[in-house]
Amino acid sequence: MRAVHKKGFTLLEILLVVAAIGILAGIVIVAINPARQLAQTRNANRSSAVDTILNAVWQYAIDNNGNLPDTIPNTPTEICKTGASDCTGLVDLSVITSSGRYIPSIPIDPQGGTAANGTGYTISKDANNRVTVSAPKAELGVTITATK
Repeated sequence: MRAVHKKGFTLLEILLVVAAIGILAGIVIVAINPARQLAQTRNANRSSAVDTILNAVWQYAIDNNGNLPDTIPNTPTEICKTGASDCTGLVDLSVITSSGRYIPSIPIDPQGGTAANGTGYTISKDANNRVTVSAPKAELGVTITATK
């Protein structure tokens, strides 16, 4: 009698391959970490928006003999959305958006503002008229702020 050899894989071989694929997939997912990548992208957007707002305010000041918009407070306060009907408790920067000369509209944080008509970005000035724009909703423990 001849021994009959069947072609195929044993259950143990299949389980080992599935386990190896699972381990490799886990390593790839941890390495890529999509949640972290998305948070870094939102932070890059915030950093760009903070610089854009600050540059628009300073361009306004340059065109107005060094005078900043009157609405900028001494304490960090959230900026109002462009075209909002009610900016109560928020900083109205419509003087830099009205003509579109400095900035067409105030950027909005990727995760929205704190107040209903807020952008999610804050602005303030100190006694020396140094303006600070911040993104308080920055993620991953990052501080996003710019001062001029």
